[in-house]
Amino acid sequence: MRLIKRLTASIFFLTFLLSSIHVFAQDLYPVSVSRKEGYINKSGKMIIQPQFDKAFYFSEGRAKVKKAGKFGFIDESGKEVIPAKYDRATQFVDGLAAVLLGKQWMYIDKSGAEKIKVQCHYAYAFKEGLARIQVGSQLGYIDKSGKFVVKVQFDGAYDFSEGLARVKKGSKWGFIDKTGNAVVEPTYDYAFDFNEGMANVRKGDEKTGKWGFIDKTGKMAISPQFDRAFFFSDGRALVRVGGFKDGKFGYIDKTGKMVINPTFDGGFNFNNGLANVALGAGKDAKWGYIDKTGKIVIARQFSRPSDFKNGLAFVLLGDFKTGTEGYIDKKGNFIWEKK
Repeated sequence: MRLIKRLTASIFFLTFLLSSIHVFAQDLYPVSVSRKEGYINKSGKMIIQPQFDKAFYFSEGRAKVKKAGKFGFIDESGKEVIPAKYDRATQFVDGLAAVLLGKQWMYIDKSGAEKIKVQCHYAYAFKEGLARIQVGSQLGYIDKSGKFVVKVQFDGAYDFSEGLARVKKGSKWGFIDKTGNAVVEPTYDYAFDFNEGMANVRKGDEKTGKWGFIDKTGKMAISPQFDRAFFFSDGRALVRVGGFKDGKFGYIDKTGKMVINPTFDGGFNFNNGLANVALGAGKDAKWGYIDKTGKIVIARQFSRPSDFKNGLAFVLLGDFKTGTEGYIDKKGNFIWEKK
C-alpha cells in the first residue's frame, strides 16, 4: 500500500512538473497596456501582467525588460531573475548576454553571473560562438574565453551567419571565416549576411548599382541585375525592379527566376511561410500577407505590419489614434487587441 501511495505521489509530482514546464515553455508575446508592458500567450491570455517600461521577446528562456531606465531579465514565469541594473543589454544568445554597467562591458550567464569582462566601446551578443567587439571605430571578434580570435581591424562588421561574417575594409565589403581568413575578398560596395547558403551583394553605388547573390565560395550564383535585393528566407528572396520611388517588388527562387511577379509597392521577406506586401506607398500604404505562391491570404488592410513570429504578427488596422492594434493569427483574426 505504501509503495502504491509513493508511486501515486511520484506520478502526481511528475505530472505537475511536466505541466509547469509546459506552461513556462509556451510562446510569449510582449504587449502594452496603459503604458506598461507584459506578455500574453498564443491564445491572447495575459500570462505576465503589464509592469515593465519596455518588454522584449524571449530568447533562450530569458527576456530583456526595462524598468526605471535600466535593463534586467525575467524568466517565463515573470520572475526577475537578473535585476534591472544595466545601462545596456543584448538578448541571450549562446547562453550569454552582453551588458553595460557604468563604463564596463561584460557578458553574463542566465543566472546573472559575470563570465567575461571586455575593455571596449561596444560589445555585441554572441552568435555561432563568437561575439563582435568594437574598440574605437574598428571591430574584431572574441570567443567565450574572452580571447580575441579575430583581431580588431575592420571598419564595419556583423555577426557570423552560417559560418561566415560580412566585414568592411575601407569602403568595400567581403566575408571572413571564424579564423579571420578572407573567404570572399572585400570587393563589394555593400553586402548582407549569408542566409540559406547565399548572400545578397551590390556592385556600384546605392542609386545605380545592381544587386545579385553569391555562394559561400564567393562565386556569383545570381548575376547582379536587381535594383534592390534582400536575403533568402523560406526559399524566396525579395527583390525590387525599378527605382526607389517607382519600383515594384517581387520574389525570386534560388535560380534567380522570378516566381512571384514584381507587382507590389512594398514587401518584406518570408517568415513562417508568409510575407508582408503593400498596396500604395508611404502613409497611404496598406499591408497584407501572401503565401509562397504569391496568393494574398490576408487582405492588404493594415497600416503597420510585422513578420509572423511563431504564428502571430503584430499589426495596426487604421490610424494610430482610433485604429486597432494587436496580434493576428495566420487567418488574419485578432487574438489580442490593445485597449
